[in-house]
Order: sequence, then C-alpha cells, then structure tokens
Amino acid sequence: MKVAVYHNLHSGGAVHTSWEQVRRLSERHQIVLFALSTADRTSYDFRPYVAEERVRMFHPGPEFQRPWGRLSWIMRTVDLLRLWKLGEELAREIDSGGFDVALAQPCQFTQSPPVLRYLATPTVYYCQEPLRCLYEAPIPRPYLHGYPIRRTLDKVDLGLHLYRSLARWNDQRAIRSATRVLVNSVHTQTNVRRIYGVNGTVCYHGVDAERFRPLSQDRDSYLLSVGALVPHKGFDFLIDALARLPSDKRLPLHLICNYAEEQERQYLSNLARERGLVLTIREAVSDGELIEAYNRASVVLYAPYREPFGLVPLEAMACGTPVVAVREGGVQETMIDRQTGILVERDPEEFSRAVRTLLEEEALARQYGSQGRMHVLENWSWEKAVHELETHLLQVAES
Repeated sequence: MKVAVYHNLHSGGAVHTSWEQVRRLSERHQIVLFALSTADRTSYDFRPYVAEERVRMFHPGPEFQRPWGRLSWIMRTVDLLRLWKLGEELAREIDSGGFDVALAQPCQFTQSPPVLRYLATPTVYYCQEPLRCLYEAPIPRPYLHGYPIRRTLDKVDLGLHLYRSLARWNDQRAIRSATRVLVNSVHTQTNVRRIYGVNGTVCYHGVDAERFRPLSQDRDSYLLSVGALVPHKGFDFLIDALARLPSDKRLPLHLICNYAEEQERQYLSNLARERGLVLTIREAVSDGELIEAYNRASVVLYAPYREPFGLVPLEAMACGTPVVAVREGGVQETMIDRQTGILVERDPEEFSRAVRTLLEEEALARQYGSQGRMHVLENWSWEKAVHELETHLLQVAES
C-alpha cells in the first residue's frame, strides 16, 4: 500500500507510538509523512522509515500575559481557523497523491485533526484520547490564584466561549469524518462512544521488549514515576501516599518528565519538602537513561487520573520492575493485579500500604517483576500491535 501518515504530536508516548507504527509498516508499505512544523520530530526520527517527509509551517500566535491574558483566547481561535485552512490544503495534497489510505494521528492543538474533515482518501484515525480539556473538569491546584473568581470570569468570557465552541465543533466533526476510528484501550473506546457517538475499535499499543529489558543491574533505593509534569498525572497523590510510609521506608521519589509546567514543578517541590520527602525531577532523558532508571528503581509508581492507556506500566514490566498503580483508566487493561504488580483505589493509605508491601517483601517484588516481563512478551509485542493496525488499514483501503 501507499500510506499517507499525518501527525502534529508533541513529545511523549503518543509520538513514540506513531514512530513504532511507521517504522514497522515501512517494512512492507510505502509511507509518506505529512506533519506540521510544530510536531515533535526530534524525539523520534521518522525520516529513515518514510519515502518522503512533507512539513507544513505553522506558528501559533503569542500567549498574552496579565492583565491581557484573556486576549489569548482570541489568538487561539485564530489559530483554529488557520489550522482548518492548513487541514484543507493537506487534504487536497493527500487526495491528489494516489494514496490507498491515510493514517491520521492526533493534533496537539485540536486532538482530532482538521484534515479528517476534508479527506476523500479512506482514513483511519488512531484516537489516543478525547480532547479532555473540553469534556472533563480540571484538576484543582492551589497555584490557580483566585480560582472561584476565574471560574466566574470564564462564564462571561466571550473569547473563551467562542474558542471552546469552535474547538468542540471541529473535534466532533473531524472524528466523525474518519472512515474508521481506532482507539488504544477499552477505556478510551467507552469515552469515545460517550462523547462522540462513535464506535471505535480497540487496537492496542505494543512495547519494544528488546529495548525495554532487564539489565541485570542492582536496584537503587528509590521509587520512580514517569510522565509529563502536569496536574492530571497525579504526582501530588504519590507524594501524599509516600509521606505516609514510616521514615525508614520513605525512599526518594524520582520523576522523569518529557514536559514540565513550571507552576506544577514548584507546587510538587514545595509539597514534597513540606511532607518530608526527597524529590528529584529529571527532564528530557534519553531512552537509554529511561530504561536504566526503570531497571534501578525499587518500584515504579503510577497514579494519573483516568489515563487512556498508560504506557509507563508496560515499559516498567518489560524491564522486570514491579508496579503499584491506581485502578483507573487503561492501566486496568495492561496490568494484572497481584501478578505483575498491585492495583489499588485512589486512596493514599491503600497506595502507601501496597508500596510498603513490595519494599518489605523483596521476593514478592522480584516475582511480580518477572511475571510482568513474561506478560509483556506474551501479550504486548509491537509485531502483534502493528499486524492488527495493518489489517485495519488494508480493510479500509479496500472498502
């Protein structure tokens, strides 16, 4: 097949997934990559695996600061209109290119990419998650000064209402325009059906178990969590839970982040200091450093709010490291409770007890780590994941 792949993803698990899909599909198919200049093309280099990379320039408008911050919503609305125009132009380019099928990834600005609305080429949209900021309440934070006042102003901010209305309209229209929607978990499938009325088909990710593997290194005395430094990743919950451990069991917490909001960093650092917890935050680490961190950690911790899939527990298990996670979202589909780690409710006391169990019972921790590795090898290979994706692309191309 000749496949057009579109993405405008920022750094993180979604762009890693797209890269893995492209490099494996390229073994049997001709891939042409279409991207905006804002897409992350440095974390993972697509160029060795595509016949051509076509990049369209896009520069978002500026963010205004106080006291003019609310003017930013007008600028974001202008950005939306510009993205729609770019999507129409890209669709014409793809449609005239003789492609059998287009594989669209999410857009970092609109989630469902506007190009879907204009494509005549059969399309598969790999939906990682809905545009959560439109459909979920924000996670409260004390650094949002005057939050009740802010909420009141939000209700009468015409610029904000216009932006959200247009963003929701595009998001709904674009996802419903796809020939087929694939989702990364049953959790995401349920949300997509509820929010969009679309029946997405589950097509899971994979893990490269040759790269993410046990390194036969000694464990260091620290706990690890991985993800963007933003409120919905739940790092404050981890600090609260670990502060409840006895002082001799209160290991340092290491956070590895591909992206960090400065206010969230200060909030977490202050919270850890107040609770007597040693916190280390590392950004922009290489895959090699990440794999080593997974291997050296005593336990990997995971507590995002309703995470759609949750690649971190799978990577940890591939490295033979046990996981303690909150029983929410896609992690319920990737972990097996009391076999590859421990799943608990969002209760800091219960989470703390689970961590303490694995710290005190080293043989049990090793058993969960070993079983986690086997679980990944048997069920979560990228070969299996991309074979399933390829089947969907062929079906849509022939429909």
